[in-house]
Amino acid sequence: MNEKIYQTLEFEKIQQQLAKETRTEIGRHQALHLTPMTDATQIEESLQAVDDVKLLFEMDKRIPVSQLINIKPYLKRLDIGADLNGKELAAISRVLRASGEVAAFFNKLSEDKVELKQLYSIADALIDLRELMRKMQNAIADDGSVYDQASATLHGLRQGIKREEAGIRVKLDQIIRSNKASYLSEAIITIRNNRFVIPVKHEYRNAFGGVVHDQSSSGQTLYIEPQTVLDANNHLRSLQVEEEEEIRRIFQELSADLAPYTTEIAENNQRLGDLDLVQAKFQFAREIGATRPILAASSAELDLIQAKHPLLDPKKVVANDIAFSEVYNMILITGPNTGGKTITLKTVGLIQLMAQAGLYITAKAESKVAVFEEIFADIGDEQSIEQNLSTFSGHMTNIIRIIESANDKSLVLIDELGSGTDPQEGAAIAIAILNRFAFLDATVMATTHYPELKTYAYEHPTAINASMEFDEKTLQPTYQLLIGVPGRSNAFDISQRLGLAPEIVDEARSYIQEESQKLNDMLLDLENQRHEYENLSAKAAKDLADAENLLNDLKTAQARMEADKETYMNRARKEANQVVDETKEKADKILAEIRDWQLNHPTVGNIKEHEMIEKQTALAGLTQEEQQLKKNKVLQKAKKNKERKAEFEVGDEVNVLTYGQRGTLVEKRENDWVVQMGMLKMEIAEKDLSLVEAKPDKQSRNHRAGIKASKAKAVGTTLDLRGERYEEAMIRLSNFIDSALLAGHGQVTIIHGHGTGALRTGVQKFLKKHPSIVSFEFAPYNMGGNGATIAKFKA
Repeated sequence: MNEKIYQTLEFEKIQQQLAKETRTEIGRHQALHLTPMTDATQIEESLQAVDDVKLLFEMDKRIPVSQLINIKPYLKRLDIGADLNGKELAAISRVLRASGEVAAFFNKLSEDKVELKQLYSIADALIDLRELMRKMQNAIADDGSVYDQASATLHGLRQGIKREEAGIRVKLDQIIRSNKASYLSEAIITIRNNRFVIPVKHEYRNAFGGVVHDQSSSGQTLYIEPQTVLDANNHLRSLQVEEEEEIRRIFQELSADLAPYTTEIAENNQRLGDLDLVQAKFQFAREIGATRPILAASSAELDLIQAKHPLLDPKKVVANDIAFSEVYNMILITGPNTGGKTITLKTVGLIQLMAQAGLYITAKAESKVAVFEEIFADIGDEQSIEQNLSTFSGHMTNIIRIIESANDKSLVLIDELGSGTDPQEGAAIAIAILNRFAFLDATVMATTHYPELKTYAYEHPTAINASMEFDEKTLQPTYQLLIGVPGRSNAFDISQRLGLAPEIVDEARSYIQEESQKLNDMLLDLENQRHEYENLSAKAAKDLADAENLLNDLKTAQARMEADKETYMNRARKEANQVVDETKEKADKILAEIRDWQLNHPTVGNIKEHEMIEKQTALAGLTQEEQQLKKNKVLQKAKKNKERKAEFEVGDEVNVLTYGQRGTLVEKRENDWVVQMGMLKMEIAEKDLSLVEAKPDKQSRNHRAGIKASKAKAVGTTLDLRGERYEEAMIRLSNFIDSALLAGHGQVTIIHGHGTGALRTGVQKFLKKHPSIVSFEFAPYNMGGNGATIAKFKA
C-alpha cells in the first residue's frame, strides 16, 4: 500500500498512540511500523488474536509480558564471539524469564480448557530454555550485578573482602575515637582511589604517616591512608582485583553458555514482542472505545455504523453511518464549507486502514469493513512552490497518479474534486474523472461544490448523492452525513436571515437560471420529504421498541410465574398445614381442660377414656371436612407429611431434603431440628425433613448417626461470583460453603474479581464470621491474586 496515504490520513498518529500501550522495545518497534494487510485471512487472524486478549481481559487475566529492551545487538555480539557485560546478560536473562512465565501462563490456560483462536499458536512457538534461564538467574541480578553464589570462588573472595573491610574500619574507628581526633576535619571514614582514608587537617599531615590520596578544593583537608592500615588496604585491593577477575570469568562462561542459543533466544524475544503488540492493540481499543469490525466479502458491503474519527475527541465528534452497496460504489458529498465533508473522508479512510492493520475500529459493533489492495487520497492543499505547482496543478498531478494505479480493489478519497480552476471547466473535468473511476470499478467517495456533480450522481447508475446537513435555524452545520440527499445552496436564505435587504436577495434570485432554481426547489422538497420520513421512521422504531419491550416483559413475567410456581405451592401447603395445626391445637386444649375437670371432680359422673379418644378423633377430623381440602391432592399430601413430621423424636433417622443427605435428629429447637450428618451438625427447618422409615423401637434407636450421599450433583471447589449482584452473591456463597462442607472439601476458592472491591469485602466478612472457616487468604498471583480468595475449613 502506498506510504503517502499514512501521512495524508494521519495513520502515523495511530501508530504512535498504539506504541504507548506496549511494554517491550520489540512490541514498540512493531507498533510504530504497523502497516495494513491486504490478505483477508491474515487480517481475520490478527483480529482474532485481539479477540483472544479481550476474552482474557474479561476473565481478569493479563499476558505476563514485562518491560523488555531490545536484545538483538547483544545477540549479534554473541554470534561474533564477544563477551557480554553484566547489564547485557541481565537483559537476556529477563527475556528468558519472561519466556518461561508466558509459556507457563498459556499452559495453565490450556489445562483450564480456555478456548483461544490465535494466541496459543504464538505461545507454542516459544522455545523451552528453562535450564539456561535458571543458570542465568542464579548468577545475574536484574541490575547486572553478580550474585555471590555464582561461583564458590567469588563467594570466598567476597567473604574475605568483607572481613578485610571490617578490620580496616575497626582500626580507623580507633583513630577517630583517639586523642588525635582533633587532627581530623571530620570524624568520618571515606574512600579515595578504592582505599579507605580519613580527612586530616593540612597542618597535621605528618601525624598519622601513610599516603595522601586526595585533598579538598581549598587544600585545607588531606585524605590520608594511615600507616596502620596500609598493609590491610593493599591486601583488600588485591582481593578486589581477584573479585573483578572472577566476575569477568563468570561473564565469559555465561556468554559461552548463551552463544549456541542466540537463534532460539531471538525467536522467543520476537514472540514476546508479538504478544505485547496484540495486548497493546486491545488496550488501545479500550482507550478509544473501539469495537471489533466484521470483514465484508466485498467493497459493496462496506458499512460503518455510527463511525467516528479515531483521533478526534469522542465526546465532541459527531458519529455518522457510512455505507456502500451493490447499487452504488460512488458517493458524492456536497455541503457548506466547515460542514464536516473532509473529516468524513478521513474517517472512512483511517478506519479502513486500522481494520486492515488488525485493529478494532471506532464504530458500533456489527460494522463491516472491506479489504482494499490500495487506498488513495487527494485531501488538502497539494500546491508546491518548489515544483512551481498551483493548487489545481498539485491536485491534478496527484489524481493522475491515482488513476494510473487504481483498480476494482481500490478505495479512492478525493476532497473538492475539480476545484482551483474555472467552475465550468472544473466541473467538466470532475465528471470525466468520475467516469474513469466508474470504468475502473473503484470505490469512490468525493466532495464537491459543483451543482453539475449533483445531477451526475442523480443520473449515474453506480453513484449516489450525499450531503452534510445544515441547520437553517441556527445557521450552523450539524456535521451529520445524509446519504441519498444532495446538498443545496443556502446562500440566499442565510443572507436574508443575516439582514440583507429582501429586494437585494430577490434580485440575486433573478440572476439564477431557471433550471438551477428548479434544482434547488427539488432539493428543498427532497429535504422536506426526508424529514417527514425520519419522523415516521422514528415513530415506527419507537412503536417497535415498545412492542418488543412489552413482549420481553410478558416473557419475563411468564418465566417468573414458572419460577414461582413451586413457591406458591409451598405457600399453599404451609397455609393449609397451619389451619390444621391451629384447629388441632385448640381441640387438644379443650380435651385437656375436660380431663383436668374430670380429675378435679371425681364425684361427678366419669367420662370413660375410650369416649375421650373418640371425642379427640372427631375433633381432629373436623379439619378434613372442608370440600377444598378434600379435593386438593397437594394439600392432602402435605397434611400427611405434616402429620408424619409431627411424630419426629430425638434419635429418628431422617432425609434432609434440601441437601439430599441422611442424618439423625439430635435436638428440637422451636420449629427446627438439629441434625447430625456425619461430622457435621446443622439446624434444619422441620418442613425440610422426612422420616427415612417407620420409627423403630426406642431400644434400637441408640445406633450411631450416619450420613449417606445421595445422587445429588457433585460439589466443586471453586465458586465464581463475578458479575453477581451483592445480595445474590452472598446467598450463593452461603449455599456453596454448606455444600462444600457436606462434600468433605478441605478448602475452596471463591472468585470475586477486582472491580470496586465491594464483593471481595463482602466475601471476606462472611468467611470471617463463619464458624467452620479456620483461615482464608488471597489466591497466588497465577490463580487470580487478590481477585480470588482461598478459604480453608476446620479439620
